[in-house]
Amino acid sequence: MQSISKSVVSVILGGGAGSRLYPLTASRSKPAVPIAGKYRLVDIPISNCINSSINRMFVLTQFNSASLNKHIKNTYHFSAFSTGFVDILAAEQTPDNPGWFQGTADAVRQSLRHIGNMDFEYVLILSGDQLYQMDFTQMLAEHKAKNADITIATIPVAEREATEFGILKSNEENLITSFVEKPQKDILSDWKSDTGTSMQQQGRHYLASMGIYIFNRKVLFDLLQNVHPKATDFGKEIMPDSISNYTVASYQYDGYWTDIGNIYSFYEANLALTHEVPAFNLFDNTKTVYSRPRMLPPAKISGTTLEKTVIAEGCIIHASRIESSVVGIRSRIGYGSTIANSYIMGNDYYETLEEMELNLNKGIPKIGIGEGCYIKNAIIDKNCRIGNDVRINGADHNEIIDHELYTIKDGIVVVKKGAIIPDGFKIN
Repeated sequence: MQSISKSVVSVILGGGAGSRLYPLTASRSKPAVPIAGKYRLVDIPISNCINSSINRMFVLTQFNSASLNKHIKNTYHFSAFSTGFVDILAAEQTPDNPGWFQGTADAVRQSLRHIGNMDFEYVLILSGDQLYQMDFTQMLAEHKAKNADITIATIPVAEREATEFGILKSNEENLITSFVEKPQKDILSDWKSDTGTSMQQQGRHYLASMGIYIFNRKVLFDLLQNVHPKATDFGKEIMPDSISNYTVASYQYDGYWTDIGNIYSFYEANLALTHEVPAFNLFDNTKTVYSRPRMLPPAKISGTTLEKTVIAEGCIIHASRIESSVVGIRSRIGYGSTIANSYIMGNDYYETLEEMELNLNKGIPKIGIGEGCYIKNAIIDKNCRIGNDVRINGADHNEIIDHELYTIKDGIVVVKKGAIIPDGFKIN
């Protein structure tokens, strides 16, 4: 019997243009968006695979993929004696297919010519923009035990979220009997499931697809090449039709999982890391999150009151107070500044003293956050230069605004990557 590392190949979907995460996706793909101060979103599915002894991975990319490609190339190197790899498969035009990826199913179909060269029994298909920690060995074991052709990872959700997901129903053997993609609210009552006592007490009555699938090799190739040769999406087209023709199982997951689909969910997921006992546990030795190793000095903090704050390495902080915030790598925060309920992504490099002086003479603030600033309910993207006495205060009453320096969505101010905010500037 093959080990899991030899029987499974993982395919991680890079996602579409990521317009709902704009402006964070203005110059990078969704999986390349920095999270938790030192990682990228794509590190999550890759780390889950590595922790599950799955070390052969393809990442399918198309939009704004340069920074994602660079991150993967600089991060994931396996031993010369290992068969492990993380390879990029970029959308490519070929003589028989001049188009780009049209959806999740089409992306996998176009990549079969490369994936098919490998020796494997199962394909694990993952999204590149979700935050969770899952042991795929358990999911695969249940897939085998049920003699399933396809297994869909599912999670109970509440009514307010159900219209955003594929919703399904299963029988006593956890085999899926029906599936609907993003149902209208008026038919939701017909789609309630027995999700278990604890989930029902939380109002989570609906089984939602997590967009995580295991396919038997032959089934995947047959579905994409013969049965549905023109289908573009797994959720809308492949899954609803497969239920009557294949054995499709549900693997119910009851841990923490969130889909990073928009600015608010991204903001909430990052700030949740500052909780006393965060649902997504970065401190679990058995669920390590891997990322690019950086040779950075420890963070240096002077005269700052810290409350529920996560600080990455390489920071120089003189702020007055930081609370309920995530501070990313190489962040600089000046004297007397207050940061609250914010995600500061940090910087890709340090300025030298000479560069700082030269820029200040030109009226350009230092990289980082200046002195006497007040920043609340905000996301500060990489490499921003925020001057002194700047006030940024996101609130529910803020309109949706797209300024050349910042965007406001859901009451959250997102300062754009590399923005230069002059002294005394106010965003209220």
